[in-house]
Amino acid sequence: MNDMFKAKPIHLTPILASLLFGLLCTVLVLTSSIETQVITPFSEDITGSLANASYFVVIVGVGASLLYFLLKRKSHTLITLITGFSMTTAVFMLSFIYLYAAFSRFLIPNIEALSLVLSILITIIVDFTVFRTQSRFCSLIALCLGGALGAFLAASIPTLSTILILCFLAVYDVFAVYHGPVGKIALNGLGQLRGLSFSFKDFQMGLGDLTFYSMLSSHMLIRFGPISCAVSIISILFGCFLSFKMLERKGIFPGLPFPIIFGLTASLITATL
Repeated sequence: MNDMFKAKPIHLTPILASLLFGLLCTVLVLTSSIETQVITPFSEDITGSLANASYFVVIVGVGASLLYFLLKRKSHTLITLITGFSMTTAVFMLSFIYLYAAFSRFLIPNIEALSLVLSILITIIVDFTVFRTQSRFCSLIALCLGGALGAFLAASIPTLSTILILCFLAVYDVFAVYHGPVGKIALNGLGQLRGLSFSFKDFQMGLGDLTFYSMLSSHMLIRFGPISCAVSIISILFGCFLSFKMLERKGIFPGLPFPIIFGLTASLITATL
């Protein structure tokens, strides 16, 4: 992070773009014939939702710890293999889902085959751009991937689990940034994790932050409608700007707590009115 970083409204532009792309993906699924499947391993009662939230925190924590361990050992080839496999899988799966959702509204023959071929092509282009070039499109890819992945999670996880997952991750983010692997990665090696972050002006943000912002706003659209969704977006951006202001003084600051707290609180209050 640049020591001369000064928070400005323009720094919110890429986050807004990612959120809007996530909403586009959400609308594609909502207006298509695709049946979404619940991906959480436990039931949606209180105990099950708490277990689902804990499960996600463990996954995120283990993943971040593994990446930091590999960065510390300078295992760059293994890091590239892991991030490359993860990105390839995510891009291919998400491309197929959203392309199929887009094409299904038209009388196009062999939609599955067309979606499959285009998904493979998109995946190849994305992998080449991220891992073989220094193009600025890498940041654009991260923005789109964060929005699309968040939309997928929003459609695939029930409401109580979604709320608890976001709350648990916001708390974990504070620990991980100041005492855990996330802060160490941000200070020493975030730029080495190709495709897992984006840079804009003089700051960097991780793909995970974008994903969970999009998950929040997209879920509000799905479950509570456009007004709650709009409120969540405004609140997320407000929380992000406060985080940027803290970043001016601290040099590093967790990206989830303020946006998630403001976004969840404001949108849920709006939904009850």
